[in-house]
Amino acid sequence: MPLIEITEKSHPVILDIRYASTNNFTKKIIYEEPLCLILDEALVLFEKAIVLAQKQNFTFKIFDAFRPQKAQERLWEICPNDMYIMPPSKGSVHTRGVAIDLTLVDADGTELDMGTPFDDFTEKSHHGTHISAEAERNRYMLLGIMTTAGFDFYRNEWWHYQMFSAQSFDLIRESYGIMKA
Repeated sequence: MPLIEITEKSHPVILDIRYASTNNFTKKIIYEEPLCLILDEALVLFEKAIVLAQKQNFTFKIFDAFRPQKAQERLWEICPNDMYIMPPSKGSVHTRGVAIDLTLVDADGTELDMGTPFDDFTEKSHHGTHISAEAERNRYMLLGIMTTAGFDFYRNEWWHYQMFSAQSFDLIRESYGIMKA
């Protein structure tokens, strides 16, 4: 199962790989290299989503995609809450290379208001919660683009999209250089 790297040169996206920095809910670096990798089957869907977003004059900002098992274990140690972090024993869809966390950016380079920041582990981050009308429209725009492209969504995280039947994909044991041994 080859993972494909998404870069700002290979695709019209903005990378802000949060777990390779302290700009995340843990305030710790979870993995060392800010690589954005995804399974080739998921990339086909994501490339459809890119075209749909461009038609609306939007660009994607990607926060996370493939996540090595060791990174999943670190996240679980910090936040053992299965509403937001999949227990490593079950295997995250990120560790399968079939999930992507992202938002939309407008033509001016401004992130759309989604009602909460990425990785806000509160009910406000859930789809269908009480947020401003503007944030609700923006979430529906993202949801429409991603589901039209063929992705499934996770109801507790407005930023999380994955392939359908994501758990049927094998866990990827290799770290692809994202984490040091």
